[in-house]
Amino acid sequence: MQADHKQVKQLLLTAKGQIEGILKMVDEDRYCVDISHQVMATEAILKKVNKEVLAAHMKCCIKEAALENDDTKIEEMIQLLNSLME
Repeated sequence: MQADHKQVKQLLLTAKGQIEGILKMVDEDRYCVDISHQVMATEAILKKVNKEVLAAHMKCCIKEAALENDDTKIEEMIQLLNSLME
């Protein structure tokens, strides 16, 4: 992985903490809308992580594959983008 490990790990730890908080909210039978807001906040962090990881992948792995005329990684990225757009 070529992304900034420290940044990605910190974001994932934050998301982990939020998920633990959401689990506690569910156990406490908290208000549904409050739980939903926390779920959306966690999703936003995970999206940010994914953007960081994919940007680094494109800057390094995809670029390298293109220079070597290897379409494997490009096809892999196309499939991934298709999944993200569903």
